[in-house]
Amino acid sequence: MNIIFGDSAKQIPDCYTVLELDSFKTAGSDQVFTAYCLVEKMAMNDFANMEAYKKIHADLIAAYRNQHWNYCEQAIAGLMGKWNGELDTFYQNLLDRVQHHHQHGVSEDWDWTLVRD
Repeated sequence: MNIIFGDSAKQIPDCYTVLELDSFKTAGSDQVFTAYCLVEKMAMNDFANMEAYKKIHADLIAAYRNQHWNYCEQAIAGLMGKWNGELDTFYQNLLDRVQHHHQHGVSEDWDWTLVRD
């Protein structure tokens, strides 16, 4: 899987599958960078369902931002193993965050972005 940051993802032709992953800020900055992935491989039997997987993935990102933790957990369970497993590490990391937020809540100023040094 290739990771693409920012607007350069918009330059990828439509014949490729590009999925939004996360948004980041650097410490001390309000500038947000969005990371996308370019899915490189798909199992042949998944092609028929690719549009459905893309929609569930997009809905997952939206649900995470809106703190709909139950939907996130269900969507991740359904997406694990899809995309030929390329996104499984991302989904597991996101699931860990979702479960933590579900159990402990989020701060009032939580804005779903990850802060990196």
